[in-house]
Amino acid sequence: MQFGRTYEEFTVGDVYKHWPGKTVTEYDDHLFCLLTMNHHPLHMDSNYAERTTDFGKNVVVGNYIYSLLLGMSVPDVSGKAIANLEVESLKHVAPTFHGDTIYGETTVLDKTPSKSKSDRGIVYVETKGYKQDGTLVCVFRRKVMVPTETYIKERGGEQPGRPTPLNVAAKSQEK
Repeated sequence: MQFGRTYEEFTVGDVYKHWPGKTVTEYDDHLFCLLTMNHHPLHMDSNYAERTTDFGKNVVVGNYIYSLLLGMSVPDVSGKAIANLEVESLKHVAPTFHGDTIYGETTVLDKTPSKSKSDRGIVYVETKGYKQDGTLVCVFRRKVMVPTETYIKERGGEQPGRPTPLNVAAKSQEK
């Protein structure tokens, strides 16, 4: 399974469709609200939402949808990232409700080599999230600093800290 990309593996115009999607449950929404101390009744109180809002039901907190899409994009975009540098824009386009399934896709908008270090570059991407019916719900653009192939090689390859049967056996014999 691919987990992120090096600078050389990004091509402007490429679109990565993130899979699988995620069906948002009431539990997911409430847990996120509790963890982030967002106690707005639109998200937490179904009686309030039914009687007081235009939607007539709870709306999933938008930052959960953003976080979900960001997480979905990691294997395709930032799994090898050195740093997430900037979220340039974030738009919540349509509401999401309990039971909706979210799917995401990311488009590579631009890429530029680092000006200060030749072993990395900056990739500029736009991620969009859709509900199961195709409704666009969230769009954000961000810049990610990613390593070059040289950076990866100089640090011992893809997973230099991961134990292998050979180095685990060698360490146990040293003891």
